[in-house]
Parts: sequence; structure tokens; C-alpha cells
Amino acid sequence: MNRCKMISALAIFGFAAVAGCNYQGEDATKEKDFTASSTVKTAIGASGSTFVSPVMAKWVAAYQAAHPSVQVNYRPIGSGAGINELKQGTTEMAATDAPLTDEQLKDMPNVVQVPVAAGPVVAVYNVPGLKAPLRLSGSTLAGIFMGKIISWQDPAIEHDNPGAALPHAAIIVVHRSDGSGTTNILATYLAKVSPEWSQKLGHGISIPWPVGIGEKGSSDLLEFVAQNAGTIGYAELNYAMQKKLPVAAIQNRAGTYVTPSSASASAAIAAFDDELAKDMRAPVVDPPASAKDAYPIVGITFLVFAKNSSDSTEGQAIRDFVQFAIHDGQDLAESLDYAKLPKAIQDRVVAAISSATPAPSAKAS
Repeated sequence: MNRCKMISALAIFGFAAVAGCNYQGEDATKEKDFTASSTVKTAIGASGSTFVSPVMAKWVAAYQAAHPSVQVNYRPIGSGAGINELKQGTTEMAATDAPLTDEQLKDMPNVVQVPVAAGPVVAVYNVPGLKAPLRLSGSTLAGIFMGKIISWQDPAIEHDNPGAALPHAAIIVVHRSDGSGTTNILATYLAKVSPEWSQKLGHGISIPWPVGIGEKGSSDLLEFVAQNAGTIGYAELNYAMQKKLPVAAIQNRAGTYVTPSSASASAAIAAFDDELAKDMRAPVVDPPASAKDAYPIVGITFLVFAKNSSDSTEGQAIRDFVQFAIHDGQDLAESLDYAKLPKAIQDRVVAAISSATPAPSAKAS
């Protein structure tokens, strides 16, 4: 059933429908031609993750204020689309919440990918009459997104929320329809806590959702949840805060229902220090019970760019921007509810960036 038909079906059952059936995505354009000022000498096109978009906007503004000769244009079109644009040469840099695997890197041998941001993925909901924040265990959350838990008064939800005034209403699942790193983070978590999810759905930037309404991009998903009672979806914490939507507290392995925040996300990352030391792509979801204050659905965003640029000026500007993001940019990230990357990871990123050098014979433009 397509989105518009599903919206009509919801209206029959008493739920308000929203406009937007005629969504038109952003067209990919070569980013070399957007310089708007005579002071700009180097233009860098970038696209990808919606997860990192709020802090990327801050990074770009701060970096360009200090480097007026460099212009960075970032478009949040989804992790998968960002990687595709980098492959096609439409952009010079991509952001993805689903790091490239060794197999994928075989097809893109001339790139380096480094972590630059991290933060929680949250369950957002619209449940009228619910006074206290919704609490959900991992198994309950998996059951909801698999379509096995279909009522807000299901015993599993009542068990997680004793005494709560839950409505006698159907649950409407809302998920991303585009290739999304945010989807990958959530699905990676659900695959870890639910054997059935792992077997049937797995993880990735796109998964075969068994139920729900698909929305393209975090903004559209949040808008749908905000306007329709009975809905539940997922997004980045910063987006949810901007939209003033409630977010669920998720039970971790210690049995604690943890509210998502920069601090609780940092606690999760710290619990995986050994794994991250071996591979910076290691998932940081569902930390061990020893991390009592850790929020369990956390992801890391990576920037992907060429190891060797044919344009020395452009290559240096990209390296400088990534250096800024991994150092001064971390304080800006924390102010927007992202987790500050540990210094050990920052040091590994600096080492990785050193391998990304402009071609010795390249001439500055």
C-alpha cells in the first residue's frame, strides 16, 4: 500500500492525515558551481546523513567564519544517497551513519572514512494523555516495529509503564523510506536485542519493514508523528528536541530505563573502548550491563572523502575541515545533544587523516 493510500486508511480510523503525498526530493547537482562570493576560492560539496545535519550546519558556519576562502555546501539527503553521490563524483565528501564495510571499500579504494560525530537515535511518539515519558524495553520496541505489538494497551507496553494512562488505540509505526543511516543504527540495535529481528530483518540503511508508513528524511517523519495521534517513529535526538516531540526512555542491559542525552550516549561509547580501538566502525549499541547509565541506541557518523585529491587546495581544505570537526567541533556537537567523541578516537582520526594527502604533482587552483 502506498503512503497516500495508507494515510487515507488512517483517516477512516479517526487519525488525522497530513499533506505531503507529492514530495519531491532534492536533485543532485555538481557542487563545484555554487560559489557565491568573490572571496571563495575553494568549494567543497558534501551530502549524506540527516543524523549529523544539525551539527554539520554549525561546523560549516564556524569553519567558514575562520576560513572565508572555503565554502562547504552540505545537503542532508540520507547516508545511502550521500555515498552514491560521492561515487558518482557529484560531491567531494559524504557523511554516513553506516560505515563502509571492507567489501564496499573494495569498490571505493581511494577513500578514507573517519568518525566525526556520535549521538543517540530516539523513539519519538504521539500518545495523547500520557503524562510520564514512555518507557520501552528492547524487546517491546522490536515488537512494535515488527508489527507484533499493535495496541498502546498491549501487556508488554503496560509492563514497561506500570500505572500509565495508555490509550485504547492502535499503534501507527512510521519509518524512513529512504536509505538512512539512522535506520541502520536502530536496526543494528534491534537485531542485537531481538533474535527474531536479526533473523528476519537484519540491519542496513534500508530494511524490509513489515509494517508502517514510510517518510523520506527525518524532518518529514517527525512532522508526520507530530500531526498524527497514536504514532511512533525514530530520529536523531536533536531533531526531536527541535520539534518538541517526546522521546522514550529505553531499557539498557543493566535494567535501567535511560533517557537519551549526550551524557548517556557518551557512556555507551565509553563501554566499547576496546572494540573501537581495534576498529573505529565497531557498533556502539546495547552496551554491557556494567554501563549502568548508558543509553543503548547510539551511532557514530563517518565522513568519507578521497585519500588523494588531484586538486591540492581542495584536498587540504577537506583535511582541514575534518580536523576542525574532530577537535573544536566536538564542543559544538555536545551543545546540540550529540556525544563528544573520546580523545582516543580523535587521535585515531588524526592518524587516519594523515593518509589523505593531495597528489604531490597537483597545482593549487
